[in-house]
Amino acid sequence: MDLRNHSTVTEFILLGLSANPHIQALLFVLFLGIYLLTIMGNLILLLVIKADSHLHTPMYFFLSHLSFVDICFSSVTVPKMLENLLSRRKTISVEGCLAQVFFVFVAAGTEACLLSVMAYDRYAAICHPLLYGQIMSKQLYIQLVWGSWGLGFLDALINIFLALNMIFCEAKIISHYSCEMPSLLSLSCSDISRNLIALLCSTLLHGLGNFLLVFLSYAHIITTILSISSTSGRSKAFSTCSSHLTAVTLYFGSGLLHHLMPNSGSPAELIFSYSVVTPLVNPLVYSLKNKEVKEALKRMWQKGLQHFRQQRTGRG
Repeated sequence: MDLRNHSTVTEFILLGLSANPHIQALLFVLFLGIYLLTIMGNLILLLVIKADSHLHTPMYFFLSHLSFVDICFSSVTVPKMLENLLSRRKTISVEGCLAQVFFVFVAAGTEACLLSVMAYDRYAAICHPLLYGQIMSKQLYIQLVWGSWGLGFLDALINIFLALNMIFCEAKIISHYSCEMPSLLSLSCSDISRNLIALLCSTLLHGLGNFLLVFLSYAHIITTILSISSTSGRSKAFSTCSSHLTAVTLYFGSGLLHHLMPNSGSPAELIFSYSVVTPLVNPLVYSLKNKEVKEALKRMWQKGLQHFRQQRTGRG
């Protein structure tokens, strides 16, 4: 159903951030810096995983997709927000708003699924180390990744298909920095009961469902770690999942705060939202807390220096 045949509204106004020009300039610099660091950090992590053969394992295959999702997640909302910080007319078309909502659903749903898949990977590695190669076969971990993407896209398609039937009459101000489904539902002047049911199912399946899978995996992991007699053994086992546990806490913690906090669109809310903080922090967590990634970065740096010196020697 074409929205334009029924809606009198053709664009929305995003009023989530400060109207003060000086504060807007500061916010633009701040969030541009965060966005560039996010893109750079995740691209470096992708490059390191691709280039270093030591990282060609299921866990880092999952991590490479997580980094790609984080790039997409951040790119869905931040560029438009930066544009609006420099623009007097802080508008977005209805079609553009729905497209933004669609890709937020895809990125958020896929990331939640990937985090639960990575928790299962850590469960298999720690609780069944001798059978890990059989459990986490190449065929299985590829299917788990594409299954995560498939569920993310399916969830987005269902919600957006229903959103196409919504009618927008007069209200067009979104008190937020980006388009989200709850904001659109509050502006609609048509029946939104099916949209609410779909959104509730999405929250339960992708949010609560994946959280429960992560919780169950870590319940078994913690039980196994506590049963290890040596302190060094427990420390080594925990270190293999500490980065992932930090990423899970950041994602689900920021998501919980996002739903519990009032939808004010303030800079503080934006900084702690899962579309900003998680994509920025994930590559830092996996590079600073992960010994294998740090060693891979060191090898990559040394190879780069060696190649640079050889070029200088050849020119000389």
